[in-house]
Amino acid sequence: MLTSKKRLDKAYKTAKVIEFNNRSKFILFSDCHRGDNSFADDFANNRNIYFHALKHYYNNGFIYCEVGDGDELWENLFFKSIFEAHKNVYLLMKQFYTENRLHLIWGNHDMVYKNPNYVKKNLSTYFDEKTGENVELFNGITYNEGIILKNTETNQELFLTHGHQADWWNYLFWKWSRFMVRVLWKPLNVMGIADPTSPAKNYKELIKVERRTKKWIADNNNIITIIGHTHRPRFPEPGDIAFFNDGSCVHPRSITGIEIENGEIALIKWQISTKEDGTLQIIRDLLEGPRKLIDYKID
Repeated sequence: MLTSKKRLDKAYKTAKVIEFNNRSKFILFSDCHRGDNSFADDFANNRNIYFHALKHYYNNGFIYCEVGDGDELWENLFFKSIFEAHKNVYLLMKQFYTENRLHLIWGNHDMVYKNPNYVKKNLSTYFDEKTGENVELFNGITYNEGIILKNTETNQELFLTHGHQADWWNYLFWKWSRFMVRVLWKPLNVMGIADPTSPAKNYKELIKVERRTKKWIADNNNIITIIGHTHRPRFPEPGDIAFFNDGSCVHPRSITGIEIENGEIALIKWQISTKEDGTLQIIRDLLEGPRKLIDYKID
């Protein structure tokens, strides 16, 4: 059985390399868990916040990297039902994709995207009811286990992966976990009972995942590593182990993510706020940073 170290090694060695420079702009979200808009769809509560934020990043020239668990394919059998529930989101993501500004990583809840044939069959096109024809969606897209962002000016690398490589149960036995979620935890989730196998709901498992990931980072020259999976945002100080977590898009009433811009990294949150006149607005808050990426580099 592969250890978490070997699984992370594999994700790193097979990662897609994307070159960038200090003028490049990236937004990283993970753990959207987009569902079918049912009571069990945790994404539905934040979908307007997410869409507004993603539209902001599209209009401002950012590249979107989704760091796993974008689609909730444990609770839901088919991508089609998710697409129909959140069509506006996917059509916006399509705009990123057609401009080569969309890069996707699979996590444990959308691990079926590890199979290129599944991706091709389900994500290439969608049926447009207005025209009665199939229309291109993400034709030719590929999902990755890892992505390396390589700065061409400094040669610094940032490693992006979902993080379930450090969670042996949800990596090796994801099909069993998916079965349990569909049969047992989805109906219980509607009643407010959490899945105890999920590190996002189980603090002891969360700590184990973070500890294993930090050890891998320390053993690999403190490479900046950005994960999701646990849903807990992490933003270290320069000099500490370079372990980042972008959080999730299913926090109560807010979403968190990581921005990379001007050679700097920052942890941000988007949420709904009330104006003085009682109207609502969606705002962006800076939680941590920005910090210079180069400050995390070990020579």
